[in-house]
Amino acid sequence: MAVYTDVSDGALRAFLSLYEIGELTAYRGIAEGVENSNFVLRTTDGDFILTLYERRVNPDDLPWFLGLMGALADHGLSCPRPVAGRDGEALRTLAGRPAAITTFLPGVWPRDVRVEHCAPLGAALAALHVAGRDYTAERANGLGPDAWGPLLESCRAEADSVSAGLGAELDAALGAILPAWPCVGDLPRGQIHADLFPDNVFFLDGAVSGLIDFYFACTDFLAYDIAICLNAWCFAADGVFVPERARALIAGYESVRPLEAAERRAMPVLAAGAAMRFLLTRLYDWLNTPAGAMVTRKDPLDYLRRLRFHRAAGDASVYGV
Repeated sequence: MAVYTDVSDGALRAFLSLYEIGELTAYRGIAEGVENSNFVLRTTDGDFILTLYERRVNPDDLPWFLGLMGALADHGLSCPRPVAGRDGEALRTLAGRPAAITTFLPGVWPRDVRVEHCAPLGAALAALHVAGRDYTAERANGLGPDAWGPLLESCRAEADSVSAGLGAELDAALGAILPAWPCVGDLPRGQIHADLFPDNVFFLDGAVSGLIDFYFACTDFLAYDIAICLNAWCFAADGVFVPERARALIAGYESVRPLEAAERRAMPVLAAGAAMRFLLTRLYDWLNTPAGAMVTRKDPLDYLRRLRFHRAAGDASVYGV
């Protein structure tokens, strides 16, 4: 979450008049994240989230995202539910941007990830995968392996200004990851979150109370979603892999949906690919975030350390699978 586009009080009140969610009493921007402009709305009916879609989000994909969230919520997953206006439409325009309102979820995300967070996370991720089975419309992963080469090329001229030799190291890593990447049909596929970082998971009283920010969701290998979580949740602040977190995550996931043998074997290359994806998008953002944007940039080198770990991992046993 972030704020790139300011919304005036008058424009917001006019926008909210299209809904039946009470009268606006307060609102504030949310600075965390890097993709869209987000605001917490407080009305006389309760709290809501307003999102203005920016940057990498293709407006043509928004009905798919909103439909997925609605379908998952219908299946009992605790995730934001799009709020329709009086005309029955959930997607409209505000301040020149596509915009939607969703329900607000209670809880807080874990600033200090611990082992005890990881089993509930794994179970919630598996529940998402199971709940998504009935949502049959597909969306290609726009930041999957086909995007990594072009992303690197767009950053190449300045990559070494971030770290000496970075461009050549990423070239070598891509040369190893892409030929080993599974083909469609090799692993189970379905709807994945594709961005389930700690700030997208809310906890309340030790349990997962909500999964948010579905705007990278897509149809891809289910195990790739696990690999993203291994990167996001199973490394300490100093970049050291924490195997206890990985084992808890996998155990929690398998308490809902057992992994297939092929998914276990593929985990090292999926984890390396996940590290590559976030390294490249963070590198791009590091080099291209607009001056003055209310956004917290994330260091791409955190993911270089993860990438090096996965490339050296050897086999899936290091992840507890």
